[in-house]
Amino acid sequence: MESDTEEQEKNQRRNQRLTLFYSAIILIIASISARSVNNMVVTTLPFLAKYNFSFGNVEVGFISAVIYGSTFIVTTFVNPMLRAPTRRKAFIASSATIPVTMLLYYFSTPVSLWPVSVASGVATGFLFPNIITSASLHRDHMMQMRLLAIYSVSLSASLVIGPSLETWLLTFLTYKQIFIPFLGLSIIGLGVSPLVKFPKVQREITGGKAALRNRGLITSLISITIYNVPFAAITSFLVIFAVERFNVSSSTAYSVFILFFASSMTTRLAMAIRPFKALFSPLIFSAAITITSLFVLSFIPSFYVFVFLMAILGIPHGSIFPISSMLIARGTKPEERSVANSYFMAYNNVLFMIIPVSFGFLSLHLGFQDSFALLGGIALITTAAMVMFYGKYKDLFTR
Repeated sequence: MESDTEEQEKNQRRNQRLTLFYSAIILIIASISARSVNNMVVTTLPFLAKYNFSFGNVEVGFISAVIYGSTFIVTTFVNPMLRAPTRRKAFIASSATIPVTMLLYYFSTPVSLWPVSVASGVATGFLFPNIITSASLHRDHMMQMRLLAIYSVSLSASLVIGPSLETWLLTFLTYKQIFIPFLGLSIIGLGVSPLVKFPKVQREITGGKAALRNRGLITSLISITIYNVPFAAITSFLVIFAVERFNVSSSTAYSVFILFFASSMTTRLAMAIRPFKALFSPLIFSAAITITSLFVLSFIPSFYVFVFLMAILGIPHGSIFPISSMLIARGTKPEERSVANSYFMAYNNVLFMIIPVSFGFLSLHLGFQDSFALLGGIALITTAAMVMFYGKYKDLFTR
């Protein structure tokens, strides 16, 4: 009898490992495809608009805002209102739309660029909230944490793979032609889209004020603010800051991102291999790195110290996003998780629309030194708010 029980336990563990492996493979392919293609589009579109169609700087800004704005509308007002079966159809349809937009960008004109960008933003709005929800659906808690970390690793990997591939391709392709190789990558994402898991619940909660009051969502929004406020500024102004401060070339300054994202990916990989059970200490540690780095950023003496500091900043970039995702998974039920993740992604879109503009305005009047210090102050205040919430929702962090 005992041997039968042991055999059943072994089979159960084996099935769990196979399920985790299968889920991880689907998640990795879907995440890398979606994030790599999306990152290529939002970074290449301004160059296409400016150098192929002679758009002015204001028009370039608006065409970028069209994509982010379309994504924001979907993640805030559309995706949260749909139940799982309908959302799954929208997800697969969006996965099919992305390859079409890649082709349309290749044949685009100054007029067609606008509706194509709207379509691209709408499709993206259905992809990311549902992929992250899929990563959090495993019933076993540790498996759930591991899959969320694997999802985060995939995002980091795409930020290394995509830009590296694009940098190489642009040595012999034009800004229009670059969309064709990424068409192939988007087709791979389409291929796995029917395999991405969606919640199987009788009554799934759709959008509303109740979701915005969810403690898991509130806590995750506070935690992601600690890092994404400075990160939104860093991605937009890091290269400019390095060029002006250390008198290096723009390519040398941009190369710092490679080490930054490599550090981030290593952190997330470590979290995937050994998931955190307690989240509060790692979150506060990451916040402390962020705050300290922002206050000292403008006082560093050389470019080499700057490179080292950016590698250190990659650690909280790698840890805070998955921790925030885990807080949502711990604080929500499967039937309300899609809504929470949609609002979470929408909030991140808002930060990336507002912060670069605000930081650019501040840097003109205060300079980079005081502007980065101000971001450090915001991170400090947000961390203090997180400490206050920890007392109320300790079970979210220590489960």
